[in-house]
Amino acid sequence: MNQPHDPADVDVRTAHSAAEDGLTLLDVREQHEWDAGHAPGAVHMPASRFDVSQLPSDRVLVICRSGNRSGQVVQALTPVGFDVVNVAGGMLAWADAGLPMVSSGPHEADAPTVM
Repeated sequence: MNQPHDPADVDVRTAHSAAEDGLTLLDVREQHEWDAGHAPGAVHMPASRFDVSQLPSDRVLVICRSGNRSGQVVQALTPVGFDVVNVAGGMLAWADAGLPMVSSGPHEADAPTVM
């Protein structure tokens, strides 16, 4: 289940390492999902309100809950010149791998989780 679906996908450990090295990790989940738990340092831009002009960089790792929405964003951005990669397995795989997460908003005092 957490295996890359496409050769261009990256696994969560590779994504975590790249984000720590400064590559933008873009989380395209909805607000309530983001608030419940997300990767520290990630940038939030829900797929439902996606605005390409607001992207912080043209080199981005894209993550969602399972890899489906992020895969759609990657498919939309690649043909128009962005260097984007889908994070296979999404935040479910991130959490399963024990990678760091934080919560925010109304869930800030709660332990981070994936919704």
